[in-house]
Amino acid sequence: MTDKPVFSIRNLNFFYGPSKALSGIDMEIAARQVTALIGPSGCGKSTFLRCLNRMNDPIPGARVEGRVLLEGRDIYDPAFNVTELRQRVGMVFQKPNPFPQSVYDNVAFGPRTLGLARKKADLDRIVETSLRDAAVWEDMKDQLQQNALSFSLGQQQRICIARAIAVRPEVILFDESTSALDPIATGQIEDLIHELKQAYTIVIVTHNMQQAGRVSDFTGLFWLGELVEFGETDKVFTRPEKELTDSYLTGKMG
Repeated sequence: MTDKPVFSIRNLNFFYGPSKALSGIDMEIAARQVTALIGPSGCGKSTFLRCLNRMNDPIPGARVEGRVLLEGRDIYDPAFNVTELRQRVGMVFQKPNPFPQSVYDNVAFGPRTLGLARKKADLDRIVETSLRDAAVWEDMKDQLQQNALSFSLGQQQRICIARAIAVRPEVILFDESTSALDPIATGQIEDLIHELKQAYTIVIVTHNMQQAGRVSDFTGLFWLGELVEFGETDKVFTRPEKELTDSYLTGKMG
């Protein structure tokens, strides 16, 4: 990695009560690149992803050890503003979860809440730009007042991506965000991820190893709460250093 990393994770341990879900995770996440996290179900990759914007905080008994540095600042420092963190590190979930309101109000929600637009014209511009960046403006421009839930799942997911973009984040986290979509919609989201990395740092969790190979620059394999291997995707997939990585990628394990 030539540029300064956006995230630096140092000896991260995570607990659900007495149960240790992540153990000794060390990783750097490069700016304006796509980092994929792969591994079998229950291996800790989604838990790790949620550590990057403190989505695990409300879980009773959740506890973090180690450091998660966002551009050099520890996001678990009590002085770190969680609202600021959620603005800087957006998230797109496994199933599309637009609010049961208009497309416009979905995308405008964050900017309104954070006071990013002083005038209606400013808000209009943010909504349009966000929908364009999410490659769904042409589908939505004449239907902005239509309920977001009335669109296809693929369109709903892109509305959710537009909603995440609208607050001008630096990082976008995708948690299995194509698993509920058909192959065509999945391909559209993958193409969109490729476009978005020009402006955003992206981290995806996926069960689909082929998807990781297609869209990511870096890949990390999680196994039983540990980061087994991490590196450039081409190298991890073609010349893995660990036998476990080779076994997982070739289908011998997992």
